[in-house]
Amino acid sequence: MKRIPHTDLDVSGVCLGGNVFGWTADRDDSFAVLDAYLDAGGNFVDSADSYSSFVPGNSGGESESMIGEWLAARPGARERTVIATKVAKHPEFKGLAPDNVRAACDASLRRMGTDRIDLYYAHEDDPSVPLAEVLGTFGELIEAGKVRHIAASNYSPERLAEALRVAEAEGLPRYVALQPHYSLVEREAFEGPLQDLAREQDLAVFPYWGLAKGFLTGKYRPGGDEVDSPRAGAASKYLEEERGPKVLDALDEVAAAHSVEPAAVALAWLRTRPTVLAPIASARNTAQLGPLIAAAGLELSDAEIERLTAASR
Repeated sequence: MKRIPHTDLDVSGVCLGGNVFGWTADRDDSFAVLDAYLDAGGNFVDSADSYSSFVPGNSGGESESMIGEWLAARPGARERTVIATKVAKHPEFKGLAPDNVRAACDASLRRMGTDRIDLYYAHEDDPSVPLAEVLGTFGELIEAGKVRHIAASNYSPERLAEALRVAEAEGLPRYVALQPHYSLVEREAFEGPLQDLAREQDLAVFPYWGLAKGFLTGKYRPGGDEVDSPRAGAASKYLEEERGPKVLDALDEVAAAHSVEPAAVALAWLRTRPTVLAPIASARNTAQLGPLIAAAGLELSDAEIERLTAASR
């Protein structure tokens, strides 16, 4: 377990992504994954009120509702679990206007059947609302006991720096964590000013799409069989890039040395990155969960880290 700076929250080395719950994972599989993750020592579950509104027939909140059903069916699980969710992208609660955030928070709490959100993210920036209003509203939720700590996702380094300055200058709650898009094959958006800011401001970083929509599991290979997944098109595009096959080769080499799956190595590499506290990854079933659990305890040598880093440049 590691402590999120500026909080009293201790979280496991890999965060379980809840985006698949109520989408590609039905109730039975979702419950099985959550049970196995908790039994293996995991305690950090990430969701969003917008999951999975992009699926035809869904309206948003399906992931939170599934987590809520699981918590209700598992006495004591809430006290063992750090719950993160997000606001700003649900079809009925778009943006970060104060009334919208208040209503969205209450809706998330109802769906999950809990009285508090441990880590509440602004899912994306909303330039139409002054940052002081956004942070002030989060402050009201913290004071009411509905939210414990706040974080940012998909913020530019400039806007995140401004938000941190406003919080300090006006005595408002401060973002304690950042959720960026970051993986072995998606490094440019995070490495640089955003990573530097996270380091300077002591922000915990929880990367999403750490497995590059499944590409870094090793399922997608040049000339390989077609993969049955709604993310297949997005994942296979990495094969068209020069570094895609190079990264797969490096992952295979390191994975063989540790007798683990490539996905475990890809997530373990993220854990070695400056400011990264825990990568986020999802599993549709317990078979897919195995590499996530292995990654939480996998220690790579300096040579292995450099091998992966060089292949991904």
